[in-house]
Amino acid sequence: MKSLIVYFSHSGENYFNGSIKSIKEGNTKVLCKKLSQLIEADVFEIQPLHEYPNNYRSTTDLAKEELNHEERPKIINIVKDIQQYDMIYLAYPNWWGTYPRIIATFIESYDLKGKHIYPICTHEGSGLGRSENDLKKALPDSIVHAGLAVQGSTVSHCDDRLKAYIEEKEGK
Repeated sequence: MKSLIVYFSHSGENYFNGSIKSIKEGNTKVLCKKLSQLIEADVFEIQPLHEYPNNYRSTTDLAKEELNHEERPKIINIVKDIQQYDMIYLAYPNWWGTYPRIIATFIESYDLKGKHIYPICTHEGSGLGRSENDLKKALPDSIVHAGLAVQGSTVSHCDDRLKAYIEEKEGK
């Protein structure tokens, strides 16, 4: 079975252990780089047509507006031949208790029927939120597996958690 790691990540100001910190590379991207070293998979970074603000408060305000209006932000890149993949590791930050709306754009842009979806969420205290259930509702014809939540401020040393998640999925 061929695997694909799909992720959306936000750099700039992020929330870390009760304070705002500027990061050059988003937590989800760091996590996915680690994941790609552990499994054989192609990697696809979702790139928005309009970048999210660097400022933390502006980003969270925009994310809340997108969620409240059920918006679908445009994506500028595409996965070529998604049908070749059986397993999709779908990684995203937890924004307002679920996945960012750009993830909704992605999953609605492809036929993911019968695909195994493995949610991986970065957060700073809210875990997966309702994102697993939201994915199951949005992807009723896919097999959405139990997800993994990794605190964003710990992604630099989450290797063991990623390995355990992969081994659990592979039935080892």
